[in-house]
Amino acid sequence: VQLQASGGGLVQAGGSLRLSCAASGLAFSNYVMGWFRQVPGKEREFVSAISKNGGNRYYADSVKGRFTISRDNFKNIVYLQMNGAKPEDTAVYYCAAAFQVLATPIAPESEYTYSTWGQGTQVTVSS
Repeated sequence: VQLQASGGGLVQAGGSLRLSCAASGLAFSNYVMGWFRQVPGKEREFVSAISKNGGNRYYADSVKGRFTISRDNFKNIVYLQMNGAKPEDTAVYYCAAAFQVLATPIAPESEYTYSTWGQGTQVTVSS
């Protein structure tokens, strides 16, 4: 099982960036997918998550209205479109996968929900 995040880089404040996370070795459509981010010295924080079929999307208040999560269950990829980037968005972004049995309730904003993590991609927003 592997999650490969990509698309990070340097962007000016107000700019846009699209992160991608390609999954392999798992039945992608059975997994809730999430994005988290972490700044050195701070705890990893929830950014966004999307349900197995993409029908439900969850966002941290800090990114709501600016970021959009989506997924392609044919390509096994989850995306995070970042618009209106702010310097405080600077972090390493991680994608994560959580297997969900049928409609079992889960907490998409909790990092403990996720069993599989990607390697992270650095996003730097300059002011």
